[in-house]
Amino acid sequence: MHLKQFPSRRQFIQNTSLAIGVLEFPSIVGAAVPAKIKIGQIGTTHAHALGKLTTIRSFHDLYELVGVVEPDAKRRDSFARNKTFTGVKWINEEELLNTKGLKAVAVETDVRDLVPAGIRCLRAGMHIHLDKPAGISMGPCRQLHAEAIKRKLTIQMGYMLRYNPGFELLFQFVRDGWLGDLTELSGMMGKRAGAGLRKQLEEFEGGGMFELACHIIDAMVTVLGKPGNVTSFNHRTYPDKDTFADNQMAVFDYPKTIATIRCNHLDPFGGPRRQFNVTGEYGTFEIRPMEPPSVRIALDRDRGKFKKGWQDVELPRSNGRYDGDFLDLAKIIRGEKKLAWDSKHDLAVHETVLRACGMKVDA
Repeated sequence: MHLKQFPSRRQFIQNTSLAIGVLEFPSIVGAAVPAKIKIGQIGTTHAHALGKLTTIRSFHDLYELVGVVEPDAKRRDSFARNKTFTGVKWINEEELLNTKGLKAVAVETDVRDLVPAGIRCLRAGMHIHLDKPAGISMGPCRQLHAEAIKRKLTIQMGYMLRYNPGFELLFQFVRDGWLGDLTELSGMMGKRAGAGLRKQLEEFEGGGMFELACHIIDAMVTVLGKPGNVTSFNHRTYPDKDTFADNQMAVFDYPKTIATIRCNHLDPFGGPRRQFNVTGEYGTFEIRPMEPPSVRIALDRDRGKFKKGWQDVELPRSNGRYDGDFLDLAKIIRGEKKLAWDSKHDLAVHETVLRACGMKVDA
């Protein structure tokens, strides 16, 4: 079982959004109301871009959205009737990064442009929420994190399962040792990709494993750390149509654990079948589906409020998919805590993603 990634139990609980429900910004009679955090967004083309913008705007007591950068005029015009963009100020990147008092930027560009845009934001002195994955090789990713470390800024990666209540509970089980030494881990994250998505994703040699399954690889590295040997299997089902790697599996070798991650873009029930399962010498923890999460556990003895044997677990209700990210980011920017996932972790995740989908680590 890998524990080095985790802080102390008290720090762990404070550093994850399990604590958000009880550690919200305090409301004290007579206390000054914290100023809103000025934030902007670069890009609208990432698959998560509209969801992130909607989330930022929903926290109007925490954030002041100063503007959105989208250089494509036709794309801006296409959002004219989209409620997400009602009242949004369109500005260019230079204007955004020179906005007085700006503290953070959500980077939501095409995947190929994420890391260069992130580096520009860091050099301008901004914390960033950077969507995934972090580039097509390790060199630019290392440069990104070097800039953040040099300037004492935070990179919050957009791996969307970090603040998922099911995964938060899993991380706590591992941290508390309730599963014992981990022996087996498996994850699956797929969807049926239409012609448009296939064309979009075939740009990347790593296919769906690179663009989608990186979310569960992040969770795997959180509980197990960086793997040793990685073996990838990448099928391109319709070579006469395209070069998209649409059916993939990777096997990760750890000292005590064999882990497998699958990504299938041919699956008509990919969403409901998304799952993440961990087994150790003392029990099993299963998440299926992942959104909204449904958790079933089996324990060889009583653990806290959980009983010996199989049981379904009632989880706290999750609001927006990205709420935890931006609630946590606000605390980080205000100096109330540090991000639970550091640069060492993020670099290990990205290297593992590249190896899992057969891409060159240092291209």
